[in-house]
Amino acid sequence: MKSRFLLPSLCLVFTLFLLHPSFANSPIQIKAWKAQSKRVNIIRDEYGVPHIYGKSDADAVFGLLYAQCEDDFMRVEMNYIEKLGRKAEVFGPTELANDLYLRLIISQEEAKQEYKTSPLWLKKLLHAYADGINYYLYKHPDIKPALLTNFEPWYPLLWTDGSIGAISTGSVNQSEVAKFYGLLGNKLSYIRKNPLDPEADLTGSNGFAVGPTKSKSGNSLFYINPHVTFYFRPEVHVNSEEGLNVYGAVTWGQIFVYQGFNPYGGWMHTSSQVDVADNYAETIRDGQKGKEYLLDGKWLPIKEQYITLRAKGQAPQIIHVYSNHRGPIMAERDGKWISVKSYNRSIKSLIQSWARTKTRSFEEFQKVMDMRANTSNNTVYAGQHGRIAYWHGNFVPRRQPEIDWSLVQDGTKSSLDWKGLHPLKDIVQSIDPASAWIQNCNSTPFTVSGLSSPKRAQFPVYMAPDAENFRDKNAFRLFSESGKLDLDDLIRIGYDRKLIAFEYLIPALVKAGEKRNAGGNASFRLAIDTLKKWDYQARLSSVAQTLAIQWGQKMLMKIPRKHLFGGEIDLIQSVEAYLASGKEEEMCQVLEVVLQDLDKNWGTWQVAWGELNRLQRIGNQSEFSFDDAQASFSVPFASSTWGMLPSYNSKAFPNTKKWYGVNGNSFICAVEFGPKIKAKSLLAGGQSGDIRSPHFFDQAKNYAEGKFKEVHFYVEDVLKHQKSAYHP
Repeated sequence: MKSRFLLPSLCLVFTLFLLHPSFANSPIQIKAWKAQSKRVNIIRDEYGVPHIYGKSDADAVFGLLYAQCEDDFMRVEMNYIEKLGRKAEVFGPTELANDLYLRLIISQEEAKQEYKTSPLWLKKLLHAYADGINYYLYKHPDIKPALLTNFEPWYPLLWTDGSIGAISTGSVNQSEVAKFYGLLGNKLSYIRKNPLDPEADLTGSNGFAVGPTKSKSGNSLFYINPHVTFYFRPEVHVNSEEGLNVYGAVTWGQIFVYQGFNPYGGWMHTSSQVDVADNYAETIRDGQKGKEYLLDGKWLPIKEQYITLRAKGQAPQIIHVYSNHRGPIMAERDGKWISVKSYNRSIKSLIQSWARTKTRSFEEFQKVMDMRANTSNNTVYAGQHGRIAYWHGNFVPRRQPEIDWSLVQDGTKSSLDWKGLHPLKDIVQSIDPASAWIQNCNSTPFTVSGLSSPKRAQFPVYMAPDAENFRDKNAFRLFSESGKLDLDDLIRIGYDRKLIAFEYLIPALVKAGEKRNAGGNASFRLAIDTLKKWDYQARLSSVAQTLAIQWGQKMLMKIPRKHLFGGEIDLIQSVEAYLASGKEEEMCQVLEVVLQDLDKNWGTWQVAWGELNRLQRIGNQSEFSFDDAQASFSVPFASSTWGMLPSYNSKAFPNTKKWYGVNGNSFICAVEFGPKIKAKSLLAGGQSGDIRSPHFFDQAKNYAEGKFKEVHFYVEDVLKHQKSAYHP
């Protein structure tokens, strides 16, 4: 009887022995890598999308990370350099503030400890992550990492949800951290954003779900549309004989598909304003044994530790840092130290991120959502059996509802600490709404399903401080006006080109312009007439669109912001209030500046939008580089600020007069959950980061024109479109 149990135990011990970091690149480890690679097949289709087939889930993760490194090792590495708080070692002391900021809120010690105590199944995935990358580096000695020559299995526990905006610290930013901890002697890369700049921090996404009663086929439909920095996520298909079969977008260097679908359902995340991080003003004194803070009339010791920061070209700096029971001390305001209570990483969040990819029903998906460890996202869901759902946030701490939690709280009162989490059933959500549609565009959840939407009065403000935005208004309009939909109809909605914000702004400008026409010059009068005739649709040939967007950008820098209770800016209310303020001459003067700028840069103000607005990829730098003399594609789309659903945020650079896109639509996918999956997708540019690859920019023209490619989800279809097949 002993031998029946002894052999598996010895195998397990031997496996963990091999996986220990000290055996990296040893002959035994290399032999293990090669053996695992034989259990993985990677098939590349006509667009270079990797379809990864592994015997186990760990084999599939090994292949997934190897394929990611093939496509863009630089971005895989850079994501972990950032999360390790080591960018200054690569880019110099300008990154020290960002490094310290991340080191304060992402604990490497906690990540290492959670790795050590993680369940065996997860530990296998974590080692497969490290092995897949390290095996790639072993096989490609020509690849020279910027910093990380050996990836460790605990790294994924630094970044556990996949969002581009996963870090939450309330109102505290990197510049305050730098000032508090004395880093201001360095020139820092972090610059406080202008709160009036409408495109200073454009992020977001669109997620749509359509139920059977609004679908022509009777099958549920789903639309995945993250708005992130271009080339931030590739498209992948990951399979194993342990039940994994998932397609979608993966963030470089992560082990799970972040936004995607399996045969049973799909999930799309949009950025959320749900309050998941709070700030407290702490009262501090020097005690006999160190710093102390006041809580409920008692003085308690501040935790003190040291963080070593390294920067290229400088000696290491040892920073004396502080924290209390809430979290790190990150700023000082009005003589008070500011602590941050947040939840920016956890093993539970990583488990939730992985588990959702293997759910087989709505009930299983809801059970995974009940883990409540996703801090940065809303979730849109559609499934095979016709169920559709939306949850606004997931991790929602309990608090006193009458307090404005966007403000700094009194740190001397423990009554203001979090009181556990709200159960999933209590957060804002819409499940199988009578409207049979769901849309979220980083906006309020109270318009998510038309008349079937949740009611604001039933929830505390901190659960949904989000304002309505122009994209939300556009999506609400489109779904309310549409009849039954099929997959192509859903894509048409997702690619609707109406710039709905200008329905508010342009009539007011035209009215003001016509009042002063007698005093205006000929160009001004013609520009007003051009805008008056515009139908607010985005087109390559539109001069009105060029005028409107350049004018609108300058105007939004002048419009005072209105804040909701909860701190969120309501841009629509801000615009409406400004238009009612009677500043007609100011609007006209701004248009005159636009006309002068266009004349100066182009020799005429009559510039078609497609001539100005371009898509270009001429290198794979982490910082974008553009050149007017190089080839580029005309793009009709515009920023989400103006209600554009296919968001495309572009701008001029110091050496360009044309505008080039840098973020917005990245991975876009429409799915129908019938007896068999039907899906179509697009990437911004291409799958590969290698400028020599045919897939570096092969989707650019289709992206600019909104022409989707077929998704190959079933193995028979993958084989029909196979262009290469290999073991890692």
